[in-house]
Amino acid sequence: MSATRRPPLGIPDDSAKRWTENYQLATQESGRLFLMAGDQKVEHLNDDFVGAGVAADDADPEHLFRIANAAPVGCFAAQMGLISHYGRDYPEIPYLLKLNSKTHLLKTAEQDPLSSQWQSMSQVQDFVRHSGLKVVGVGYTIYPGSTYEAQMFSEAARLIQDAHNMGLLAVIWAYPRGKAVGKREQDPHLIAGAAGLVACLGADFAKVNPPLDDQGNMDAYLLGEAVAAAGRTQVICAGGSETDAKSFLQRLHEQIHLGGTQGCATGRNVHQRSQPDAIAFCRAIHAMVVHNQDVEEAVNYLVPS
Repeated sequence: MSATRRPPLGIPDDSAKRWTENYQLATQESGRLFLMAGDQKVEHLNDDFVGAGVAADDADPEHLFRIANAAPVGCFAAQMGLISHYGRDYPEIPYLLKLNSKTHLLKTAEQDPLSSQWQSMSQVQDFVRHSGLKVVGVGYTIYPGSTYEAQMFSEAARLIQDAHNMGLLAVIWAYPRGKAVGKREQDPHLIAGAAGLVACLGADFAKVNPPLDDQGNMDAYLLGEAVAAAGRTQVICAGGSETDAKSFLQRLHEQIHLGGTQGCATGRNVHQRSQPDAIAFCRAIHAMVVHNQDVEEAVNYLVPS
């Protein structure tokens, strides 16, 4: 596991220095990224924040910030507007600004997905300059296979270059989706293609869904094609819906050590828990991602302090 990473080419020296500093901060000098995702406030509306099995704390958006502030996450991803309301009270969190999002109300069967950029990069630059927060990067979702893919690819490419010019990391959520994709959203070969596409866009990290085998089961070995296709763009897997902590850690360990991924991104598995349980779970994930501990060692962190 190497923490050494060269900044992207073609940016000013001072931006390259800031990029390196942000990379070291987000990966906690480990070369791996533990991203806590909070963008579901838009993506899934309130479905993920209330209901059976969801901690009562999760109804309040500040729950996300309390966790990210107390837990050892590499960065916390959320929309810039939400961060603008809470960031002043939580200035120590490393933030990643999620610059596009859409709801789940319009289904793919009705229309291929399109998720456009919300803020301009000049607005991002102003926010970074005037907020005083530790903004380490930006995030953006693309849907390869959508009839609108060209629009999203163009936005993503410009956003990535602009982010690098500001010394920020760029993380691309890449989910094959649309009528042309059909039920192949988690096909290993297609996910590998999406990871390679993210590399061509120039992003630093590709966030993908874990691939499924022909029987619909997760197999960490299948991630090897995506990791190879992404090359120097690092691959992390989405955490998915809430599951028991040890099963999550076992899956994550396999993704890293069998599939070759370099971290993880998880939202629901963290924030749907109570604050003490969520923080303890983050410590376990951190132990595995950053300190390279195995499942049995990481499980020891699950008891809330």
